[in-house]
Amino acid sequence: MSPEPPREPLRREPDDGSRGDNQMRVAGMIVGTALIFIGFLDVFLSISGGFEIDVIPFLIYFGGVAVWANAVVENTTLRYSVIGGALLLAGVLYHYGEVLFWHKQVLFWSTVIVVMYFMFNEPKKPT
Repeated sequence: MSPEPPREPLRREPDDGSRGDNQMRVAGMIVGTALIFIGFLDVFLSISGGFEIDVIPFLIYFGGVAVWANAVVENTTLRYSVIGGALLLAGVLYHYGEVLFWHKQVLFWSTVIVVMYFMFNEPKKPT
């Protein structure tokens, strides 16, 4: 008796449903990133220009974080934690009603740290 050769796993072609889901993920990534950028840009310009802003840029920013996390984060526990945290922070700032200088600084530096993490962290390649 000769040993059987190893079998390759079955490869399936992606069906039409997964293509539509992938397009919605890409759309969510684009919209979320655009909202994050718009909110961040307003906060950054208010820091550098020294003028006051209201809570609307923060609502745009945290709304973008929620949309982006829904499209990008694979782990459901982490995904809904990020979405919940972003919406909670937006709600707290909306309830507080004004933006202080340290609010803008925290948002600015935390965004810089997250962007630097994604810039310098190489994703693991599947083996």
